[in-house]
Amino acid sequence: MPKPEYEFFDPSSIPWEDLEVPGLKQRILSRDPDTGDYTRMLRFEPGTDTSPMGVQRHDFWEEVWIIDGSLHDLTLNKTFTQGMYACRPPGMPHGPWVAPEGCTTFEVRYYKR
Repeated sequence: MPKPEYEFFDPSSIPWEDLEVPGLKQRILSRDPDTGDYTRMLRFEPGTDTSPMGVQRHDFWEEVWIIDGSLHDLTLNKTFTQGMYACRPPGMPHGPWVAPEGCTTFEVRYYKR
């Protein structure tokens, strides 16, 4: 089954799920169980540090839009703020991140077919 069909709805009806890094939570908005593609919101609580995960590389495409707050990339020593967008092809290194004041992102992840 592909991603489900949804008309506009309030995403706050979907609970936040804790991830492996303290202070990092996700809200899966839609998922295709056959392909692994999904859309989510990712929340970094103030002070979240993803250093334990190291630099990330994925085997899927990842598009990220910062809804609020900011992220500081420790590798690049750059801060990315509300309204900024990234499109990362498979294999592109990114992070680790710190979010001193917190951050929420909207992400779309999909595999090339």
